[in-house]
Amino acid sequence: MGILDKINSPNDLKYVKNLNFLAEEIRNKIIKLVSENGGHLASNLGVIELTIAVLRVFFEQENNIVWDVGHQCYAFKMLTGRFKNIDSIRKKNGISGFSNKKESQFDKFTTGHSSVAISTSLGLSIAGSLNKCNIRDKNHKFFIPKTVAIVGDGAMTGGISYEGMNNASRFGKNFLLILNDNKMSISKNVGSISSYFTKLRVMSMYLNTKRGLDKFLGSVPIFGSKLKQILVKSRQTIKTSILRESTIFEDMGFVYYGPIDGHDIYNLINILEKIKKNDKPVLLHVVTKKGKGYKFAENDPNIFHGINKFDCFTGISKSGNIESFSSVMGKELCSISAKNQKIYVITAAMTRCLGLEEYEQKFPERFADVGIAESHAVAFAAGLAAGGMIPIFCVYSTFLQRTIDQIVHDVSMQNLKVIFNIDRAGLVGNDGESHQGIFDISLLNIIPNLKIYVPSYFTELKNMLNQAISDTCSVAIRYPKGGEFYKPKWIDYNNQNFEVYSYISGYNSPIKITPTDNFLLNSSKKLLVISYGRIFLFLAKILEEFKENHQFCLLKLNVIKPIDMNSVDFVLNFRKILFFEEHINYGGVGEKFASNLVFKKFTGEFKLVAINESFVEHAEIDEQLKKFFIDYDGMKKNIIEFW
Repeated sequence: MGILDKINSPNDLKYVKNLNFLAEEIRNKIIKLVSENGGHLASNLGVIELTIAVLRVFFEQENNIVWDVGHQCYAFKMLTGRFKNIDSIRKKNGISGFSNKKESQFDKFTTGHSSVAISTSLGLSIAGSLNKCNIRDKNHKFFIPKTVAIVGDGAMTGGISYEGMNNASRFGKNFLLILNDNKMSISKNVGSISSYFTKLRVMSMYLNTKRGLDKFLGSVPIFGSKLKQILVKSRQTIKTSILRESTIFEDMGFVYYGPIDGHDIYNLINILEKIKKNDKPVLLHVVTKKGKGYKFAENDPNIFHGINKFDCFTGISKSGNIESFSSVMGKELCSISAKNQKIYVITAAMTRCLGLEEYEQKFPERFADVGIAESHAVAFAAGLAAGGMIPIFCVYSTFLQRTIDQIVHDVSMQNLKVIFNIDRAGLVGNDGESHQGIFDISLLNIIPNLKIYVPSYFTELKNMLNQAISDTCSVAIRYPKGGEFYKPKWIDYNNQNFEVYSYISGYNSPIKITPTDNFLLNSSKKLLVISYGRIFLFLAKILEEFKENHQFCLLKLNVIKPIDMNSVDFVLNFRKILFFEEHINYGGVGEKFASNLVFKKFTGEFKLVAINESFVEHAEIDEQLKKFFIDYDGMKKNIIEFW
């Protein structure tokens, strides 16, 4: 039995004699765990000692410990009563790979997006101060909870962090901000903030050298004190040149400690014990190594930030190098940009995840990783568009949510053309509630001057990107995580024209028609099935297999905003309409399509099968699709029952 088996709550850390042994046990467990389940490795390995120290000092449940983003909380989960269930992490019905308030009272927020922890923690801090009369410690004295926000250096590229800091310095009593500086975020940190942290690390080296020199000169009996005096003025000159402008945190009203070694548990504990007695806003700057203790993650923390299952001994992924929508998009962007000098690609700390590494290397002058600053990215894109460029912002669907104001005000209202490559659209699997791409259509449906394309396969993705370059309005192209899982043989993959079209079952293979053809088989007039995106491929397979008794017509939408009115007129030929959608049911394409049918006085039956919950918990993508009946079996069952 290891040390971890004996820890049921942070209070048990008081009885652990060797915390470094505990850190190594946690480190080995995390490596094994992520190799089997997939997940976030490098970031978790880098904060183990920090996690132990924070919980050792602030073990009371009433204290608030908030992780920004939350994907680096594996050690935290193990030490707050969840070690027995840790093997279920990221699995269906298991514990989340992010902080999740449903799991534990120690998780104060369900997190997943960056840069908000300072603001949310400040709210907790003020609430704790106001509610202090309701909490008493073991000596029956009033207990004012300490609030600790643990924020990575990558999060400091997000402007909301500074909005939070600005107010925390004014209102944040008993507030501790721990800046976890690992010199890396998801992509390499960029800009002046990264340079500033480098300067602070230089300060740490300078101070250590100063202390060592003072100690040495003090030990020299005759000339030591005089030599020390001579060097003081020189030292002051060096200090001024190195440390100028390095007081931003103190200028914002924080008591600043650091930088200190984030892997020295006992030194961390000593400093945290001192900070615990301070009721002013404090910033503790710790320097950690991402991927600490696992050489493959240390050497390439980007690859091991979020990773699928891998071999512990070789570090090689078990899933192999599978082509995905992301990688295809990255290659096509390179191809287009070689011919079109107006293309400018933007990402927000997601270069590798979005397949843009090759683009960055080939076109560095037309590529910007702006850090975790999605709102800035869209406003920046608007400026590029106003200046005559064709900006393409590549972003996860879940992070696009942060940009709606800029899309409305700075892009749409200005009637500018920006292309939004929306990756991870739809269900994304094990990252859970905060990362599902199921709200983007509802958000974008209300915005004028915007068109939305939805490809089902790689060739369509390429064609739609090329078409978007030619369009005069803003365009969003939304595509899923992963790759093609089925390719019907009867589809013309070289077809450059991707208007709305339909397939009717019959003869040796389905027949392609367009909504303007007025060509319908009598047996197919009863049921029309409508869908778009990757789940269309499930329906294509079902269409191939169905015989005479269950023939139906399948309508594939490629442009989901605006909805083609010819397709609405086409639908009026049918008595029953079954709409499948990999998106939240409120405000999506199905609901919009149904409203058009109402205006057209459609009198038949309409059924929408979509995601009918507000948030989707972590599981494999196949399991999530099955849950909402938008996998092969679920759609086939719905078709037969509704036919």
